[in-house]
Amino acid sequence: MSKFIEDDEEFTRKERKEARKIVTKRDRSKYKKTDSQQRERLEKETTAKKIAKKENGLRGRVLAITLDGISVQHEDKVYVCSIRGTLKQETTRAKNLVAVGDFVLFEESSIFHVEQRHSVLSRQEHLRRRQMQLIAANIDQVLITISVGTPALKPHLVDRYIIATYKGNMEPIIVVNKIDLLQDGTEESVLFDHFIETYETLGIPVIALSAETGEGIERLKEQMQDKASVFSGQSGVGKSSLINKMTGLDLSVGEVIQRTRKGMHTTTSTHLIPLSFGGWCIDTPGIRSFGVWDLKKEDIESYFPEILECKAACKFANCTHSHEPGCALAEAVEKGEISNMRFESYLKLLEEIKD
Repeated sequence: MSKFIEDDEEFTRKERKEARKIVTKRDRSKYKKTDSQQRERLEKETTAKKIAKKENGLRGRVLAITLDGISVQHEDKVYVCSIRGTLKQETTRAKNLVAVGDFVLFEESSIFHVEQRHSVLSRQEHLRRRQMQLIAANIDQVLITISVGTPALKPHLVDRYIIATYKGNMEPIIVVNKIDLLQDGTEESVLFDHFIETYETLGIPVIALSAETGEGIERLKEQMQDKASVFSGQSGVGKSSLINKMTGLDLSVGEVIQRTRKGMHTTTSTHLIPLSFGGWCIDTPGIRSFGVWDLKKEDIESYFPEILECKAACKFANCTHSHEPGCALAEAVEKGEISNMRFESYLKLLEEIKD
């Protein structure tokens, strides 16, 4: 009899996983680029060109922002520009007016117009948290890069990047680097197997690779071909090493501080890099914390579809999912139907927004 119960529970678990994939794909369909969005982008580009012609300006794309100025590419030439004073006077909640990947209009090395962005990766400004810090603009996908063991995996950081990616109208791809360090049967190996299964069940692609050995690099190239991608993640996970492997560049590569097992910041500014096999990529400075900009409490559940699906079964409508009897979420986590990693991320976000 118990064997039938176990089989039935396993079948139900598989059914829920398949249903969750369908729900996730349906919920995320609004983030897909439609034909109408493509037409809208072409119309905006045409309008921008008309403005540039009228103002005797040039249209270019921001490649980098450094202490020396803003590098803008127009055709085959790169100009070092500054922001015109009238543009600085515009009211905005963004800490920085221009981001790498922006399309801008400029004349005499002075940027006077920033085109409307079709996507943006941003974060909450770290100190005051009252402004949006732009990381990259007009990007197709965010390569959320993590490593095996060094530095340690932070699932809640991955979830925040996923939310910011969807909010910014991009697609998330999880890149797991340093798999050459994995050993079968170890705690780290079991953790990453669970991690990969959790996010693939949610319909998010996971690419496991090694910048050291080259394993999995070709699959990453296929994912990036003819797209604009941004590498984001903790310091020391190997973002610069991966870009070096694919482009032949020699970007500075940092080491992991063994005492704390945290990465050192080696990329100090953001750069847009053309790819020989088609597309662009951006290497961003590593971070240790990530605040999602303009995230409201009532919106959090939509980014955790497996939790939203289960929550309705809680005994109390105002259940906090922390101590109440009859909490369906706590029961689902205990049974392994919902990942404890995701559940803890969800609770942590709720607590931070409440504070």
